[in-house]
Amino acid sequence: MQFFGSSEISPSPPVPTASGNNAHMMYVFNRNGVCLLYREWNRPLRTLDSNQDHKLMFGLLFSLKSLTAKMDPSSGDKGNLGVPQLPGQGCSFHSFRTNTYKLSFMESPSGIKIILVTHPKASDLRESLKYIYNLYVEYVVKNPLYTPGTPIKSELFNTTLDQYVRGLG
Repeated sequence: MQFFGSSEISPSPPVPTASGNNAHMMYVFNRNGVCLLYREWNRPLRTLDSNQDHKLMFGLLFSLKSLTAKMDPSSGDKGNLGVPQLPGQGCSFHSFRTNTYKLSFMESPSGIKIILVTHPKASDLRESLKYIYNLYVEYVVKNPLYTPGTPIKSELFNTTLDQYVRGLG
């Protein structure tokens, strides 16, 4: 089942825009800020221990979501900050770019947050993040051995994810 689009995972994922591995790292958080998955492919510099890194990334996301909600010119009601919004609901951000990286973000209706950090010249990765989320649903959520809220240890998911992300532009 695919939650963003048709009912099955597309046999052909979104086409990468360039060849080569431009992905640096990926995080998957649940709604409570627990890091369920962290993967590195091409991270140029490691400066923090993993727990600090995860807390800083989740804090950054929380702050950016709060900022975009407060700056939303179309809504007088700012709602509860930090509560997941349905796709298309309210004001949200999808990515930001610095001179050294691009951070792309997607949040599912269930509060799963997927963050992909890539080369700054990477294109729009919204469709790719949706595809990764659908891989998560198929290989992790539907796995009867997986306990929600625990780190993701599915080899099939990790292998499929690695193959897909290594081809992203």
